[in-house]
Amino acid sequence: MTKKIELYAPAKINLFLHIIGQRDDGYHQLQSAFQLIDWYDTVSLELIEADEIVRPVGADGVNAENDLVVRAARILKKYASYPYGVKIHLEKNIPMGAGLGGGSSDAASVLIGLNHLWGLGLRQSELTHLGLQLGADIPFFLFGQNAFVEGIGEQLNRLDLPEEQFLVIFPGQSVATKDVFQDDTLTRNHAPITISDFLASSWKDPKFGNDLQPVASKICPEVNRALDWIAQQAPDSVKRMTGSGSCVFAAIPKTISAPEVDRMLQKLPSGWVGRLVRGLKQNPAYNSV
Repeated sequence: MTKKIELYAPAKINLFLHIIGQRDDGYHQLQSAFQLIDWYDTVSLELIEADEIVRPVGADGVNAENDLVVRAARILKKYASYPYGVKIHLEKNIPMGAGLGGGSSDAASVLIGLNHLWGLGLRQSELTHLGLQLGADIPFFLFGQNAFVEGIGEQLNRLDLPEEQFLVIFPGQSVATKDVFQDDTLTRNHAPITISDFLASSWKDPKFGNDLQPVASKICPEVNRALDWIAQQAPDSVKRMTGSGSCVFAAIPKTISAPEVDRMLQKLPSGWVGRLVRGLKQNPAYNSV
């Protein structure tokens, strides 16, 4: 019986993100194209006989009681009435509060890993039901493929996206998602599109954008600074913010080599983080189970 497992939890970027309405319960309805990228956290899970979920507070400083990965383990344990516990170790590489979905990906990886490690045999639909109670992005990472996402994040259709590389910049400051969605100036009535509309054109088309970007850049001016920085380094590339920020990205032609990108990144302002990433076709967390 497997007693320990390690999973790679990937980040995502939103190629576009439109807010098309708001439900009576306050949740926002969105349409977006989610692209998995090869920027990973590492989630390690180890069986323990004690009836508890253990996660030492790591470098991210998140209190275990409020940690999404701990909450994911607890909700799964309760749902499955599993009698034993797990020790969770999380190696954080994906910036927090950046719009890259790192916390949601970590939580999804815990659900995927523990379903295997605990021998629960739950269907993906059951894990998705649990994941949605914790966060709107978690169903996407459980879906495991690039997707056209609707509703509050629970309606997913597979997208076969072209293989691209992206320059992703974290401008050293995080943005709280709730602050963006609570802002009175947020556009909440973008005209809906269909998945056919999206597939008939390119995400780089100006008709696609990120409705959260104006609000996030007002809260965190570093967002616009990062967009301007990318424009200077790669003027022909389409640039956009991902999620509710603060990370921004641009598609970089494959004719631009990794050494050239490295030279760009050497010019980053102090405190910023940049990375050349490639799009993924599927969530590598599933490769471990």
